[in-house]
Amino acid sequence: MYPDDQRRQPLLEEEDEETAYNLTEKVVVVGIDEAESDLDVGLPPFSWRKLWLFTGPGFLMSIAFLDPGNLESNLQAGAIAGYSLLWLLLWATAMGLLIQLLSARLGVATGKHLAELCREEYPSWARILLWVMAELALIGADIQEVIGSAIAIKILSNGALPLWAGVIITAFDCFIFLFLENYGVRKLEAVFAVLIATMALSFAWIFGETKPDGKELLLGILIPKLSSKTIKQAVAVVGCIIMPHNVFLHSALVQSRDVNPSKKGRVREALRYYSIESTLALFVSFIINLFVTTVFAKAFYGTDIASSIGLVNAGQYLQDKYGGGLFPILYIWAIGLLAAGQSSTITGTYAGQFIMGGFLNLKLKKWLRALITRSFAIVPTMIVALAFETSDSMVDVLNEWLNVLQSIQIPFALIPLLCLASKEHLMGSFRIGPILKLSSWLVAVLVMAINGYLLVSFFSSEVNGVLVAIFVFVFIAAYLSFVVYLVYRSISFSSWHSFINRKTSTDNEN
Repeated sequence: MYPDDQRRQPLLEEEDEETAYNLTEKVVVVGIDEAESDLDVGLPPFSWRKLWLFTGPGFLMSIAFLDPGNLESNLQAGAIAGYSLLWLLLWATAMGLLIQLLSARLGVATGKHLAELCREEYPSWARILLWVMAELALIGADIQEVIGSAIAIKILSNGALPLWAGVIITAFDCFIFLFLENYGVRKLEAVFAVLIATMALSFAWIFGETKPDGKELLLGILIPKLSSKTIKQAVAVVGCIIMPHNVFLHSALVQSRDVNPSKKGRVREALRYYSIESTLALFVSFIINLFVTTVFAKAFYGTDIASSIGLVNAGQYLQDKYGGGLFPILYIWAIGLLAAGQSSTITGTYAGQFIMGGFLNLKLKKWLRALITRSFAIVPTMIVALAFETSDSMVDVLNEWLNVLQSIQIPFALIPLLCLASKEHLMGSFRIGPILKLSSWLVAVLVMAINGYLLVSFFSSEVNGVLVAIFVFVFIAAYLSFVVYLVYRSISFSSWHSFINRKTSTDNEN
């Protein structure tokens, strides 16, 4: 028997219900730069110090806009479409910002994240399906991120470390994440800031070395252009911006600040600062993606090798074209890619904890949840690395399949988000209004339609044989049925609550 003060730590948390952050882990912002009379009454005055304290969750969220999958889509867009899709990159980032702000709004106003709310608001069978879809999306994103890191490690080691060795090294970021968590949320956010800065400096360096055309860059941002030859790249640019696991993640990250959702002034204040820092974070991500796209537009647009460039060989092609110098461009590219891969895999581990804990209400210790979620991605990634080690082109084919996997999951993050953000009994006065609701649904439908085009074009080229065609048909029918169910539930639930509210008001008047 162990004495009371030396008992083994249980694997299960002691709290009755899973929460994103314990109270002791949250950053305190109340009372900073405000008079006593300002406390909890209306909206406190703007404070630069408070903005600094609220800064962090948006930058962690923005890393999903900079993961290796996005980098590959952007470099291929630049190589094949030149500067012509920069306007689409800008508007896709703006659409992503809208979705992420809704996610933050949901988390702050309810005090719960999206996975927790899905567990409470949907029946068991739908909740389990949504959880499986979210896990599949996370695994697909994680494989791309780990492979991206492994490619960078292979480059930096001059080929001494194969892909599978890079995967093993990357797997240990789980333990780095756990180590950093022990020092508090702000220390963890500082590490991610360093990784984002590393990406920015690396790709800015390459931008300076290649010297893209400033006039073409500006015209590409301001003048929309789209042709049949660049439609595939356009779909990829938009499709990679909305990451299903990132929608779940952001609604949880915003709860790292101690904000009482029952106090409207505090919620408005938090939403104001989160909106500012999320906008700034995605502006930085847009600039980094702009660097990548324009570098490859300058270097390879119109060349014979443009269509063959992928994440695996991109650095070598840059090296062949622009040479070495004091700091060889191949290694600068690899450093930026490694920062992108490492930061996104750690945030993927973070998202996995929230998704599993929220949907299943598993009160596991954080280290155990992180280990489980890391294993979900590392095991299939190791298989992929061993299978595709000898073929660079096969890695690019794999990325196409993984993009399809994530595209399939997008409705199962967006529809619940918009449904829950519209519910008055959850959001109170912070539910989205008619204009914002319409705008959000238009963005969601557009993103889902674009990804639907990707799925149709992909399956039409890949499906061969009667049995496979039948399987795909059955899958699509079941898939669409579930999407229709989620939309119908959203509409019917909103109508029912509107009826209840009207009836309550009438009864009170009588």
